[in-house]
Amino acid sequence: VRWLTISGNERFFAVTKRIHNNLHGSPGDGGGLGEAERAIYEEALAASAGALAELVRPGDIVYLHDPQTAALTRMTRDAGVSVIWRCHVGIDKPNDLARRAWAFLTPYIEEANAFVFSRREFVWDGLDQGKLWIVPPSIDAFSPKNQDLDPVAVGSILATIGLAADDRPAPVFRRQDGSLARVDRRAKLTQDGPLPGDAPVIAQVSRWDRLKDPAGVLRCFSEHLRHPSAHLVVAGPSVAEVADDPEGAEVLAEVERLRASLPDEVRARTHLASLPMDDVEENAAMVNAIQRHADVVLQKSLAEGFGLTVAEAMWKARPVVAGRVGGIQDQIIDGVSGVLVDDPADLASVAGAIDGLLDDPDRARAIGQAARQRVLDEFLGSRHLVQYMNLIQVMLQKEGKA
Repeated sequence: VRWLTISGNERFFAVTKRIHNNLHGSPGDGGGLGEAERAIYEEALAASAGALAELVRPGDIVYLHDPQTAALTRMTRDAGVSVIWRCHVGIDKPNDLARRAWAFLTPYIEEANAFVFSRREFVWDGLDQGKLWIVPPSIDAFSPKNQDLDPVAVGSILATIGLAADDRPAPVFRRQDGSLARVDRRAKLTQDGPLPGDAPVIAQVSRWDRLKDPAGVLRCFSEHLRHPSAHLVVAGPSVAEVADDPEGAEVLAEVERLRASLPDEVRARTHLASLPMDDVEENAAMVNAIQRHADVVLQKSLAEGFGLTVAEAMWKARPVVAGRVGGIQDQIIDGVSGVLVDDPADLASVAGAIDGLLDDPDRARAIGQAARQRVLDEFLGSRHLVQYMNLIQVMLQKEGKA
C-alpha cells in the first residue's frame, strides 16, 4: 500500500478550485468550465498519469481522491488496474453550478469500477448505482492532530507558536512513526497580545476559504457575542504553503482588514493564526493544542463536504457549534453531541449557541463527553477500514482474485 500526491501548476489549481467551489454550489472566481479548462486539466494530469503507470501492475487497485484526480480514472484504467474514485465534497441541494461541475467530471469518473461518496445526498444524478458505495470519512485517533496532549504540552505549544504566554517545558508531541518531536516554529499571528490564561476561548480551525466563512466568524464574535471576556482564535494554514488554494491569500487579507476595522476593545480579543506547514505533523500538533485549549470550537461553514475538523474537536471532548450543512449534520446530534445552527449565515443564532455553552459549563462539558463517545462509536478509522476492505474484496472478486 502506498500514498501518492499529484503535482499541478497555477492554471490547474485555478480550475480545480473552481470545480471545488461549483460542487458546493458556489461560483468561486466566476470562471468557466469549458473546453479550454478541460485542456488545462488534462494536460496537468498527464504527467501524474505517466508516473502512476510506472508504479502499478495489472490487477492492482487504485483509489483516486476528489475532483483533482478525476481525469486519472480513464488514464489509469488503461494500465489494467481497478479504479475506485472517492469524492469527499458535495452539496445537499444541488444547483446549476453543482450540476455544471458534475457535467465536467462525469465523463472521467463514469469509467471507474466503483464510486465512493461520503453521504448519499452527495451522489450525482445519472451515476451507475451498482458501482456506488457510501463511506463516511474518519479520523486517526493516534495522529499528531488527535493524540492526547496534557495541559502542560498544550500550553507549551501555544506559547511556542505565539498564542499564549507560557514558560513551561518544551512542547513535545509524538510523530506518526512513534518518535518524539517538538514544536519549534512560530505561527504568523495578527493579534494585539497573547491569550490571557483565564479567558474563555472560541476557536475555528479551517482553510482560509470563503465557504468556511472566517469573515463571518469575526463579525459574529464582534457584533453578537455577549461574553465580554471571551477571546476568538481563527486559525488556518500558512497561505504561502498551500499551492492548490489560490484564493487563500485573498481571504486571509480580507479577514485581516476586517479585524483592523474593529473597535479597539474587541480587536484586542481576536487572534488570527496562520500555522506553518513546513512540517505537516508539527502543524497537526499545533491544531491539536488550539482545539484542546478552546472552551467552544466553532465550524461556521456555509457549505461542507464532511468537515472532519468537527470530528477532531469532538474527539477532544470539545463542545462544537456548527452549521447544519453537509456531513457536519451526520457527525453532530443536535443538543447531545454538539449544537447545530440551521442557518450558519445567521450570525445572531450562531452567537446565541456559543453564549449558551459559555453560560452553562456543566452542559458544555456533558456535550463534549457525548461528542467524544460519538466519534468513538462512528468516526474512527476501524469502521472506515472495514468498509474499505469490503469494497476491495468485491473488486478482487470481480477480477477473480479473491
